Amino acid sequence: LRSWKEVPDEYGLVLAAGSPDEEGIGNEVADLIAELSLTRKNIWWIKDMLPHSELTAMLTGADLFICPSVYEPLGIVNLEAMACETAVLGSRVGGIPEVVADKETGELVDYDGNSDSFENALSEAITRLMSQPDLLNDYGSAGRVRAMNLFGWDAVAAATVALYRRVIA
Repeated sequence: LRSWKEVPDEYGLVLAAGSPDEEGIGNEVADLIAELSLTRKNIWWIKDMLPHSELTAMLTGADLFICPSVYEPLGIVNLEAMACETAVLGSRVGGIPEVVADKETGELVDYDGNSDSFENALSEAITRLMSQPDLLNDYGSAGRVRAMNLFGWDAVAAATVALYRRVIA
């Protein structure tokens, strides 16, 4: 959210983030949203868990899905966005690089523990990507293909069968 302060006002933000694990984080998010809302009217915070159909509609309608995680074992939310043909901007941490193919299905921003440089890199990437709708469309299309080919049910079933065949051989 701090990085959004540097993103041009013409771009809106929908933060779909349910209950945080820690109350302090929730308070910090609320304070940052309140601060941003003083100068912007295109910021929305969806605090409740959405039904799958509404989440899918929201992801499908988004220009860019942003996952600025500092820790993420896999990042299924990125897969969900990719399956909805939405470009992804994520952090180069944990399992996210295994899901998001940098410069193919979206882009990855490095996180080295320095929040200032991370926030700056995010705001620069958001601004650059949002100004290139054709690139976002290309990333979204490639993301859908990647999500289905590597992580769809057919791919998972084929990998499971192949594993079983190797084990019993």
